[in-house]
Amino acid sequence: MLNDQALDTLFRNARTHNGWIDRPVSDEQLQQIYDLMKWGPTSANCSPARIIFVKTPDAKKKLLACMDAGNIAKTESAPVTAIIGMDMEFYEKLPQLFPHTDARSWFAGNAQKIDTTALRNSSLQGGYFILAARAVGLDCAPMSGFNADAVNAAFFAGTPVKANFVCSLGYGDTSKLHARGPRLAFDEACKIV
Repeated sequence: MLNDQALDTLFRNARTHNGWIDRPVSDEQLQQIYDLMKWGPTSANCSPARIIFVKTPDAKKKLLACMDAGNIAKTESAPVTAIIGMDMEFYEKLPQLFPHTDARSWFAGNAQKIDTTALRNSSLQGGYFILAARAVGLDCAPMSGFNADAVNAAFFAGTPVKANFVCSLGYGDTSKLHARGPRLAFDEACKIV
């Protein structure tokens, strides 16, 4: 079992940040995040998440044009914002990722199953992404307040990838944190049957 310090880092003391201190995030840290998150399980090992790390001024300008007004400042001040996408042709990689059976045939031509599986599993991988970022010492700001069609046109044009959500990364400015929101109690959210 993880010790209390690790649990605090990953969960109990982790926060969604609204502002960032001026400290860069290295490409090596981004590689570390992926190298951790890729090991999280997905159904049939389908691994549909595709990530674009937005760091350069030109890329950031394109992304800012796609963000809802309330998310512009925290995206602009972040050293990096990751676009967590979902490859709608993820099943083409299944012969490589799930080689012991013909899993590709489960999806090819079945748009509803593709959509459901891509969304569910890229979201799951997005959760792993956040935990991996926290594990390497970064803070996160996951967001769904953006124009997905604009992000797709700006960053995924000509590909089978669609945006799921975005997540800014960096070293959070604790002076800009809101009061911590409450959580539901076990009995409000869970049932043992």
